[in-house]
Amino acid sequence: MGERHDHKGQELGDLEPGTRQRVRLRARVVDIAATALCVVLALWAVWSIVGVARGTAEWAYSAVACVLLTARTVGLRRGGVRSGR
Repeated sequence: MGERHDHKGQELGDLEPGTRQRVRLRARVVDIAATALCVVLALWAVWSIVGVARGTAEWAYSAVACVLLTARTVGLRRGGVRSGR
């Protein structure tokens, strides 16, 4: 998953502003939040499409879910390309 470093028994130190650990923590939290949002949007899209197929939901809900999921995915891809990930 991530790199492991041997710190020879030393503590990592505080997460003070401006430290590398703080920057990495912020990036990690943003990645987790973006992943959670995509999962929720994907579940909503699937749920809505199944509802439309069964006749229990309106097609507009599935269209909105699909548009939001597509917009978020495109935004993540563009952000990843821009930041060089």
